[in-house]
Amino acid sequence: MFASDRSFIENKYHKVSEPFNPFFRMAYHGYEFDPNTGLDDEQIKSGLEKLDKEISGFPHPIVKAKAFGYVLENTRIDINEHDYFVGLYSLNRLIGPITHEKWNHELFGTLPGVYPTMCKMCGSGAATIWPDFDHVVPDWDSILTLGFPGLLERVRRYRQKHEGNGMLYSEKAAFFDGMILTYSSIINLIDRLYRYAKKQTHEKAETIADCLLHIRDGAPQNTYEAMQVIYLYFILSECFDSYQVRSLGNGLDSTLWRFYQNDIQSDIYTKEEIKEFFRYFLIQWSAIGNYWGQPFYMGGTKKDGSTKYNELSELILDVYDELGIYNPKIQIKVNQNTPDKILFKVFDMIRRGHNSLVFCCEPGMMQAVMSYGATSDEAREMDIRGCYETGIRAAEVSTATAYVNALKAVEYVFTDGYDRNLGETFGVKVGSLSGLKTFEDFYAAVLAEWSHLIELSIRISSSYEPYLSYINPSNMYSATIETALNKGLDAYQNGVKFNNSALLNCGFASLVDSVMAVKKFVYDKKEVSLEEMKAALDNNWNGYEALHAKVLNSVHKYGCHDAETDVYAKALAAYFAMKVNNRPNARGGVYKAIMHSARMFIEEGKKTGATPDGRFAGAECSKNASPSVGMDRNGVTALIESATNLRPYTYPESFCLDIMLHPSAVSGDEGLSVMKALLLTYMQGGGMSIQFNVFNTDTLRDAQKHPENYKNLQVRVCGWNVLWNNMSTDEQNAYIRRSENIK
Repeated sequence: MFASDRSFIENKYHKVSEPFNPFFRMAYHGYEFDPNTGLDDEQIKSGLEKLDKEISGFPHPIVKAKAFGYVLENTRIDINEHDYFVGLYSLNRLIGPITHEKWNHELFGTLPGVYPTMCKMCGSGAATIWPDFDHVVPDWDSILTLGFPGLLERVRRYRQKHEGNGMLYSEKAAFFDGMILTYSSIINLIDRLYRYAKKQTHEKAETIADCLLHIRDGAPQNTYEAMQVIYLYFILSECFDSYQVRSLGNGLDSTLWRFYQNDIQSDIYTKEEIKEFFRYFLIQWSAIGNYWGQPFYMGGTKKDGSTKYNELSELILDVYDELGIYNPKIQIKVNQNTPDKILFKVFDMIRRGHNSLVFCCEPGMMQAVMSYGATSDEAREMDIRGCYETGIRAAEVSTATAYVNALKAVEYVFTDGYDRNLGETFGVKVGSLSGLKTFEDFYAAVLAEWSHLIELSIRISSSYEPYLSYINPSNMYSATIETALNKGLDAYQNGVKFNNSALLNCGFASLVDSVMAVKKFVYDKKEVSLEEMKAALDNNWNGYEALHAKVLNSVHKYGCHDAETDVYAKALAAYFAMKVNNRPNARGGVYKAIMHSARMFIEEGKKTGATPDGRFAGAECSKNASPSVGMDRNGVTALIESATNLRPYTYPESFCLDIMLHPSAVSGDEGLSVMKALLLTYMQGGGMSIQFNVFNTDTLRDAQKHPENYKNLQVRVCGWNVLWNNMSTDEQNAYIRRSENIK
């Protein structure tokens, strides 16, 4: 049945045959909804504009909840013969113009100097800063235990509790009433979907209707109903409430395990029937096609030390493998107890092209989160969210506030703080190059510029972060977090135990290589002066080809396990961590360091001039904890040694290493053992997450020449995958260059 339905689902959110902008979320519609079921998007926008005038004076949680309810009441719906999951038409965050977009603009208008500085930071490429609502995981245990009606009832109980204690002041009342209105609207929507399903006569309609009736009135009772709740929560949160959902369960296999067991034992569904539901479930996110991918994780460790991997874990991997998709992306929690059966299954999938799987190492991650106060039990049960970020389950709101471009620190030393993109001084005036007599002087100047960018990022972040709940009340999310209900505070307003913020260290390897190039060629060997190096950079290495070749061929590169380079790499990594970790933020929590760059290794690289590591102006910077493109010349083991030397746990939000392997190195049974040995080496060294690309240079070159033959070739970019054919030529060339050095 699924095979005949797959094409419909893949066109469900947007037309595959038409150009698709993956950054534009789910704004396209692949098929026409029944117009009798509601309004189209343009009609809803008009209605929202009218509603805005009526409710603009209400507290923000109420305004948002009423706008949310209006869209849910009026959007077109679908119960389709080709899908077990419901269809909602208005998926493009229509409430934004009258809620968070407007309030965000209003807020920054009240913070003198903050917005202009933030714009300069972003315009210069020195950092990328924004209010972050994209890195939380709801309490799936509460959602699936209580269901939507149970969550609503729990909110009402806590409202009554605060009222009974005489503590229901107006702001707190608005907090509870926003959630009550939101979840009442969700239940009304499910009822509308149920009534529409009852009118349908196709084969799937009865199953869908029964499911909707059950989740309208209570908690899900079987695997399919639990999947429908997860899907509905995701769609409603992402597209209507404007909050990304950064995992599809507190471990999808663990979250659904009790439903699966009961279904099998009670003969509600067979294993094959559940497998079929998973085909329909997983393909939804592949069809949505967001650039950064939809994550979920599996596995972990029970309190008694045994593994959480189970029969359902294997079933999910089997379906994922069968579908041949790269979205959703899967994080595999690993420890010494992880069964070889699971490891080898995942390794085999990766070497066959499923490199959308990333390994998350429990020992290193547990050490990392315990460094800022998590208990051992909290650390063991932590969520993996987003690309590979850590988060304490139902107890942490951690925002990614700023991506700090480490290479700008080097650039500003050579320009005395002047930024070419802005046409003004934006860095620290460290003085003329002639004043940097020793390498220690140069190194201190780099740290001064880097410190300046870190401090600016923290100052800007701390200026707006107290107002996150004002900008975008988390009506759906907060209702799942019992601590927030008990406090009577939005989860983004200190409503959880850990209210943290994170700064991302971008371009780290490029920074290390630049520092080492200056040390070796300017100060140690004295082959060039700082002024001559500056001239080479100002001319983008044109006319300085001999020096450029020497710099590129230097043995002093991060990722090669060069002793001297590793000393400075460790020191530079420690400096950023020291500047960031455990500093109080503006939400009652602390700042945390991240060795992760997302897409900013490309975007910030475009705004950064040529640098002493041999990089050309505008070229990408290094990403994550990985080496610069093509610089890891001493093999994978050397790379792992260099990375773990950085003490990954000092980057408690995330620390990820990218590994590229040649197919011949991982072939056969021996290849699986090689991959396991690499993973264990990294994990034993304290590494946190690691992801693999298995490529042959010849294959990549051929794919570039004949894209029509490689429609399904995927590449792990950072914390997500993209199709090779969707990458720019420059991005493809970077992977080709790196593959040339695989040993």
